[in-house]
Amino acid sequence: MARRASSSAAFETVTRAANHAPWITLVHGLSQDHRLFDRQVEAFQGSYRLLLIDLPGHGRSSDVPSPNGLHDYARSIEGALGDVGALACHFWGTHIGAGAGLLLASRRPGLFRSLVLEAPVLPGRPLLAVNDLLPRISAIAKEQGMDAAREVWWREGAWFDVMRRHPKSCRAAEQRRIIDDFQGRPWLDAGLVSPRPTAIDANLTDLNAPTMIINGEHDLPDFVAIAGQLETLMPYAERSVVKGAGGFPLWEFPDETNQIVMDFLIRHQRPRDTSPHR
Repeated sequence: MARRASSSAAFETVTRAANHAPWITLVHGLSQDHRLFDRQVEAFQGSYRLLLIDLPGHGRSSDVPSPNGLHDYARSIEGALGDVGALACHFWGTHIGAGAGLLLASRRPGLFRSLVLEAPVLPGRPLLAVNDLLPRISAIAKEQGMDAAREVWWREGAWFDVMRRHPKSCRAAEQRRIIDDFQGRPWLDAGLVSPRPTAIDANLTDLNAPTMIINGEHDLPDFVAIAGQLETLMPYAERSVVKGAGGFPLWEFPDETNQIVMDFLIRHQRPRDTSPHR
């Protein structure tokens, strides 16, 4: 396990698999960091080389002097991939990390062998629940401090509902520790709180990377709607729903989610049928 920092983001590599093993790049959501993927590291490290990125403003990239919009996050992912040489890798992201990877894939269609997108953000499409809460969090952080902002983010963020309802089985305390370590700089950045629209729909219709879109059974309607839109736009997209899960199936139900992704990756190690899944 090696830790490195590029000009754009800190990252960690797990290279216990063979030197010829394919890479999976793993990217967390807002207020999280690479620790979100602890159960994925356990499950995939024997067969894949892993690249875990901390986006600017998060984890070991807390002090990276970068704006915090999707464009900036996409560039940070691209920079880490270049530093490691993890080209033509598989990509697995959640929420804003999934959106940043999707934006990057739309710009560089051959960069990723496949995409796994958990409750993804779709650039240019609003997410009302997120758009309603983020400005409040930003105001609370400025007026009352980061501790108050973190408390409201955890208590009112509907994407954490399943963790709060099932704290033991869904590891709520561990997730809260990750949030408590978040220094909050992105919450103060207008590029994240009031993002400029970037519709990428036209680019996605030509994207040939096999794509698995994952939602929890109890995910927010906004995220489920985005998944449906992506399935319509992307010619090689398919969807899976994790029973009982909410906003973060990979954390809440890691065994079930890991199996979905393992099966997906194995299927797409073989030469792909060029007919879209329709």
